[in-house]
Amino acid sequence: MAVFSTVRTQEQTGYAETNARLEDLVRDVPGFLGMDFAQTPGGLGISVAYFSDADALAEWRTQAEHRAAQRRGRAEWYESYTLHIGKVERSHGFARAQVPPGPAAG
Repeated sequence: MAVFSTVRTQEQTGYAETNARLEDLVRDVPGFLGMDFAQTPGGLGISVAYFSDADALAEWRTQAEHRAAQRRGRAEWYESYTLHIGKVERSHGFARAQVPPGPAAG
């Protein structure tokens, strides 16, 4: 798992296009399991990418277009960032079931 927290600069030219491209590329990495995102209006962003093992994460880390985006991010798009690499020991979730609307009372 890679947790990437960023504070973005005002200069965001090309960011959205590059981000979309990287989302496409990471899906092609064998062992990529998924990703979660959160963004505040103030520019703080958190991306969490899940990989099956360290080899899959290493493949993503060294992918050429990803490396180029990292350089551009440091030069233009990020005021600051942190990267944390970890291992998920356990995971579970909850989702409220959607109840279909019933007949109108009346």
